[in-house]
Amino acid sequence: MAYLARFDVAQERDLSSALQRNKTNSGQVGERVRSILEAVRTEGDGALLRYAQQFDRVQLESLRVRDEEFAEAEKLVSPTLKAALSEASRNIRTFHEAQFPQAEQVEVAPGIELRRKVVPLGRVGLYIPGGTAPLFSTVLMLGIPAQVAGCPSVVLTTPPGKEGKVHPAILYAAKLCNIKDVYKVGGAQAIAALAYGTQTIKAVDKIFGPGNQYVTEAKKQVSSECCAIDMPAGPSEVMVVANPLSDPAFVASDLLSQAEHGSDSQAMLVVKAGSEEGFAYLDRVEEELSSQLAKLGRQNHLVSSLSSSRAFVCPDLDSCASLVNAYAPEHLIINLSEAEDEELASLVVNAGSLFLGPYSCETAGDYASGTNHTLPTNGWARSYSGVSTDSFVKKITVQKLSREALDRLSPTLLAMAEEEQLSAHRNAVAIRLGGER
Repeated sequence: MAYLARFDVAQERDLSSALQRNKTNSGQVGERVRSILEAVRTEGDGALLRYAQQFDRVQLESLRVRDEEFAEAEKLVSPTLKAALSEASRNIRTFHEAQFPQAEQVEVAPGIELRRKVVPLGRVGLYIPGGTAPLFSTVLMLGIPAQVAGCPSVVLTTPPGKEGKVHPAILYAAKLCNIKDVYKVGGAQAIAALAYGTQTIKAVDKIFGPGNQYVTEAKKQVSSECCAIDMPAGPSEVMVVANPLSDPAFVASDLLSQAEHGSDSQAMLVVKAGSEEGFAYLDRVEEELSSQLAKLGRQNHLVSSLSSSRAFVCPDLDSCASLVNAYAPEHLIINLSEAEDEELASLVVNAGSLFLGPYSCETAGDYASGTNHTLPTNGWARSYSGVSTDSFVKKITVQKLSREALDRLSPTLLAMAEEEQLSAHRNAVAIRLGGER
């Protein structure tokens, strides 16, 4: 059975349709989300408790996670997972501490001193998906840079399980990040609570975190009216670039590890080879896909995702680079040779995160190598970066001019103000220099 639709780049004139993402009924989703946002905005906690019963099938007495629940969760997390989270935390923290921005200071002309001050965001909200795969790793990816940036207030929301509890590993990871304000709220209603605030949850300045199409739509809607977000997002995706010497088992495992994120995920394969050799290699990858797939769980997600995934045979490195930059993948795995890995990486301008060489699997970046796994999807890597320490700070410019500096600069200022016909701007300069009032 062939899982990947195949395209020969040397023969195809237009690959735009082959590079399309999965589409959702955004209009219908938008209307449903709008009604949820409005309900939370007007009703507050009452709407959150009602939606918990409607969507999560749980009747909550309290939205906030209590101290006893943190203590109970810590006992439930295995020593093995605790050690893993500890190592992941160290690597993530080391990389994100190195990203902390430096405040610039420069005298652009005598008496004109300019600088920028770096200020952490005051209150940030982290959304952590629960559902079929509770993403405790995302707690580290968002909580650690918030800590490194020095954000004074960090709040986390995540959907409760059927027993009305948060997954223990999520709470344990939150504790590692010193996050104490955790609330049992999921879906679009969680985004509404973070954006507008309720009786229990105070509004935040910026919302971070992945989610399903309802969460994504809610983030888009609130970002247009009252609250910043990390980035627009869609289903997760990977593009793997390989050649006939790449181990097909490695390549197949990369495609499958991406496909299991969700049924709407997309896994794309690019093979640098001639047509005949490239298609023969695709047969080997397909055999590995079939063999590995039979041993894995989450079959519905995997098969559905692979049905909208594709393979491309490219004759040279330039055509590979063109295809990559046109697709702008969230994750880009380059598995050619050491020299070609670096050469292709230098040609890539549109990607969320790069993984170079046969042993740099996406799993490493998703969990513990230290880079952030919150990345732009759906082609947004053309204009957005992934989450970093920078995402949790803002930069404020500061300037200081002496009287002599203003005097020297005044001809320029007056000329520009007059040309733009802004007489009050002109006056603000002239009045300081003893000119006309």
